[in-house]
Amino acid sequence: MSADLALWVEAYGALGLAGAAFLGATLVPISSEVAFVAALRLGMAAPEALLWATLGNSLGCALNYVLGRWGRERIEPKLQASGAGRTALRWTERFGVPALLLSWLPVIGDPLTLAAGVARVRPWVFIALVVSVRGLRYLALVPLG
Repeated sequence: MSADLALWVEAYGALGLAGAAFLGATLVPISSEVAFVAALRLGMAAPEALLWATLGNSLGCALNYVLGRWGRERIEPKLQASGAGRTALRWTERFGVPALLLSWLPVIGDPLTLAAGVARVRPWVFIALVVSVRGLRYLALVPLG
């Protein structure tokens, strides 16, 4: 899978990175981090890679949020049916908006963005937190020096 993502980024550049990051934020099992590191290794400047990965990943999270908010009746039972989904709903109920600070985590992060929609977190608060933590996650992958 990681070789495929590297080829995707190599073939499509910044848009390929944004697309991989978008899909990685949904429940599609793609590692946006692998695509990000591939972009850096292929010579994409770190600020450009940060921009495109964060943009794509945040848009994927926004899709999750919208699905959770507008499809609450269908999404909440699906979240309840999975372990990560139940945990996301529980954390959102218990901690509220601050639970989104953990939305960068693997496995639980994407269900948290769905749960935020179900919980009807204010959109601007959602955007601010998700863009921040997702961007910081990619920034942590940029090699020093």
